[in-house]
Parts: sequence; C-alpha cells; structure tokens
Amino acid sequence: MIKSRWRTESSTFTLTADAYGESQTRNSNGLQQFFLSIEDRENLSLLDFGGASQANVTFITNLGHRIYTEDVLRSIDDVFGSDPEMQSNPVRVDMFLNQVLDFPEEHFDGVLIWDILQFLSPAAAQATVDSLRRILRPHAYLLAFFNANEKVPAVPEYNYRIVDSKTLHLSQRGIRPPAQFFNNRAIERLFQKYHSIKFFLTRNSLREVIVRR
Repeated sequence: MIKSRWRTESSTFTLTADAYGESQTRNSNGLQQFFLSIEDRENLSLLDFGGASQANVTFITNLGHRIYTEDVLRSIDDVFGSDPEMQSNPVRVDMFLNQVLDFPEEHFDGVLIWDILQFLSPAAAQATVDSLRRILRPHAYLLAFFNANEKVPAVPEYNYRIVDSKTLHLSQRGIRPPAQFFNNRAIERLFQKYHSIKFFLTRNSLREVIVRR
C-alpha cells in the first residue's frame, strides 16, 4: 500500500543546526546522475526512503513527477527494535518488507535510498534490494549512500533534502552503528542482479552509488 503521497506548490530552504550537529550543504554527483537519468521524462513515480520532506516533494513534483515517501529508518526501529539479531529473523524481515515495500511489481521509475542500507543486516539489506528490483521498472535507477570509513563504531544518520539537481542539504538526525560495512566489492555483490552500478567517492567519506535496474 502507498504510505504517503505528497504534492506542494512551493518550498523554503534554510540552514539550521539540529540537536546532533551542524547541518551541511554539499554537491552530489550521484544526485546529479540520478536526475540526468530521468531528464526530459514526465509523470514518473519516484520513491523516497527518507520520509516526507517538503523540499523533496516540491522539487520532484515541479519536475512533473509523483513522489511516494517512506521513513524507512523509523520502520527499522519499529520492526526490529534495538536487538541486531532481529534483522536476521526471516519473519521480522518479511514484516519490514511488507511495511515499507508493499507496492505492485514495476511500479517505480526511481528510488532515493539515501544511507538506509548500511543500517540493515546482510540478510535484511539483500532482501530489501531484491524487493526493490521487483517494484522497479526496467532501466530504472536508484541512488544509495554508504559511509566509506570502516573504522568508526557509529556513523551519522541524515535527513537528505534536495536543494537542486546536484545539491543536497544534510541535517543529522542521530548516530547509530552500521549493521555492516560496505566496500565496493560488497556493494557490487548486493546489487549483482542489477544491470549496472557506478561509484562516486566524495571528500567526506560518503560513497555515492547509482544503480540501474
């Protein structure tokens, strides 16, 4: 089922400091590549894993597309709780997929995953990526971010707000331990059923990945 669908006419953008750290605005080659992949197309259906954001809704609907939103981090906490072992429980994984990805086959033309996959166990992450492949149309694209620093015990979790087609505003909503570390090879294995994958490594240890269905 569709959890939320939003349309707005305008949005505002301000730089603020949140409870966990300073907000930041940064260029994103991955985001630019994502929007280039749907350039000159209209009336597409896009899925945003970051939850409802006025900025994202306004930007995408102004391009002539529909946006569906899911606060997947919240769903991770709701379904799995604080016990990492729950993410290896097939029943819980199915509950999670039914909560966030209960859509018809080939329903979407693109997905903004952001940094969600790094907070899922290998079993839950693979199940999520496989379910995304089911609900994506052929040749659709998805955008995912991974922290490239394998030595840190916890990484920031962000809200991602689209400023323009190549610029993001990040506000930190908390920190949490990654469920697993993804190097390039691990990411390639995760998306091995997809057609292609492209990496962008940024200066702040955030690995951006564009994947084609």
